[in-house]
Amino acid sequence: MTDPRETVTLEIEGPVALIAFDNPPVNAASHALREGLATCLDRALADAEVQVIVLYGRGRAFIAGADIREFGKPPRAPILRDLVHRLEALEKPVISVLHGVALGGGLEVALATHARVGIAGLRVGLPEVALGILPGAGGTQRAPRLVGIPAAIEMITSGRHVPAEEALELGLIDRLETGDPRGVALAAARDVLEGRLPTRRVGEIEVAAAPEAIEMAKERIAAKSPHLFSPVSCVEAIAASSRPIDEGMAEERRLFQQCLDSPQRAGLIHAFFAERATTKIPEADATPRELGRIGVIGGGTMGSGIATAALLAGCEVRLNERDAEALERGRATVAKNLDGAVKRGKLAAEKRDAAEGRLAASTALEDFADVDLVIEAVYEDMDVKKAIFRTLDGICRPGAVLATNTSYLDIDAIAAETGRPEDVIGLHFFSPAHVMRLLEVVVADRTAPEVVATGFELAKRLKKVPVRAGVCDGFIGNRILTHYRKAADYLVLDGASPEQVDDALEGFGFAMGPFRVADLAGGDIGWATRKRRAPTRPAEERYSEIPDRIAERGWFGRKTGRGYYDYSGDAPVPTPEVAEIVAAERDRAGVTPRDFTDEVIVERYMTAMVSEAVRVLEGGIARRPIDIDATFLFGYGFPRFRGGPMHYADTVGAAELVARIERYATDDPHFWQVPDMLRRMARDGATFAELNEEA
Repeated sequence: MTDPRETVTLEIEGPVALIAFDNPPVNAASHALREGLATCLDRALADAEVQVIVLYGRGRAFIAGADIREFGKPPRAPILRDLVHRLEALEKPVISVLHGVALGGGLEVALATHARVGIAGLRVGLPEVALGILPGAGGTQRAPRLVGIPAAIEMITSGRHVPAEEALELGLIDRLETGDPRGVALAAARDVLEGRLPTRRVGEIEVAAAPEAIEMAKERIAAKSPHLFSPVSCVEAIAASSRPIDEGMAEERRLFQQCLDSPQRAGLIHAFFAERATTKIPEADATPRELGRIGVIGGGTMGSGIATAALLAGCEVRLNERDAEALERGRATVAKNLDGAVKRGKLAAEKRDAAEGRLAASTALEDFADVDLVIEAVYEDMDVKKAIFRTLDGICRPGAVLATNTSYLDIDAIAAETGRPEDVIGLHFFSPAHVMRLLEVVVADRTAPEVVATGFELAKRLKKVPVRAGVCDGFIGNRILTHYRKAADYLVLDGASPEQVDDALEGFGFAMGPFRVADLAGGDIGWATRKRRAPTRPAEERYSEIPDRIAERGWFGRKTGRGYYDYSGDAPVPTPEVAEIVAAERDRAGVTPRDFTDEVIVERYMTAMVSEAVRVLEGGIARRPIDIDATFLFGYGFPRFRGGPMHYADTVGAAELVARIERYATDDPHFWQVPDMLRRMARDGATFAELNEEA
């Protein structure tokens, strides 16, 4: 175990005790740090010369929050809530000097000190809600005493990082200074000793009850996040801050334990780890290639989105289109995207013109001769893509990475059109590419390790979540989507309505049901894919022609004003004629419609998703279950609090999933087949979590 004296150090300068946190990289509140703080406090208190104690951090932060390595493990004394209670009760004044970030338990430590001094650039926050819990070391009790209940509700239920200037205005910190933490700490200590920096115990401050703010917050959460447990618990804990601190802390603890016991907490923490686990790949030690200049072929929605993402990351971008008119549309879309980034606070207004200035446009692929990476983002047509890669092979410099943004097509076949297949990779962005976080890095048979590393380095620069995928029709996400979307189509063919399926799955937690998603994406895209696959469709496969009948009428969803839903009014409503199409197709297929409960709809849909995900694992298209979870969390709107499809599968159990599939197979033995891996897992009592640990 790390020696606490190495993690937290004590330095005595006359009447001042300086306690420094030194737990790289971000001073996480690990057991060693907590133990070290307790030890240093004992020593400072035992020194009769010490009149004031100052806490500060070395390196990048004060305390960035909990140590994620301790998540899910039994707590070890000293517990943080006991430590902060002790801090506040000390007779000698304790002040904290905050720099970098002070988040979660780090801010709770600071709130328990008797004064707080921030250093310019600081960000503070209590983001525990994102992990399905609430601040459990007094954050819901002390923050309201400084900022009031309404402001505390906003900060804690959003989990946002509050910049230093706002923290000062709110009263979370008492001063804002510049300088190095140790120097500021010494100056602040002198000010305390000389009476220029007042100290107080936050827990002794009275806060006015705010019943209207509490009720409004609950109503807002019910409308915005009806599935989530912890935000309401945060509000209830904050409401208790109008009571004496001991009573409020007891209520905070009770609610914290409820959150801790909730399945949502496990799902959200799994999602937290999924985001970080995807970069652990076999090629992690390979050296990425240069990424100074990026070329994007295609100025449509996808290409302009990719170009925007690269510009926001500070890259130089060259955009190509087939003619001047299309190129100008692409440039205009990029400009609009940049304006949107400014409005969303993702790009500083003063940097907007500089970002657009890094964009060059061309109708000649010859202008891509010196780019480091080119991303082809044209229409999903194999012949078109092959022709582009043959041209790029003769134009691009040796060592340039040649990437395709295809959603489904065979990257090995595309790479074979070049004399350098080792330089070819798939970079499957999700639309809108400058907003959506997922990037599937699709590794072909001959892709070089350093090219894979380059794909992951690009994702890092673009602030994407990269997932390594193998080559197959649809890779990880779209291959699985194709399967469970069939399950949705079968539910409608067999008796459910599209809106019932959508409502049931949104009730499960999806942001949008599959038919609303189809309307958003555009029905023409799925229609083109189905026509491409038609020649290879097995004769024994059931096929619902309902989506084709809708697409044949030119009803492609939102882009045409009509699809499964009609968008001509103030709010979308089911398109009346769709019910007629459904009835006609049921008659043609000889189907007698039956009723489905929402529970059955969710079970069938999710079981189809999991069964195909298992086959993706079996085939090595995804390396680990957690990669599939990340794919669906960050690219397909899977409810974060459920952790991802494979985490969900563990909550159901392999044996139950096998039983479901066998039960459904009595109606359709071709579609419902038990994957061999799932059957073995059911036999052995294995879980997908165990597979993650083994990988």
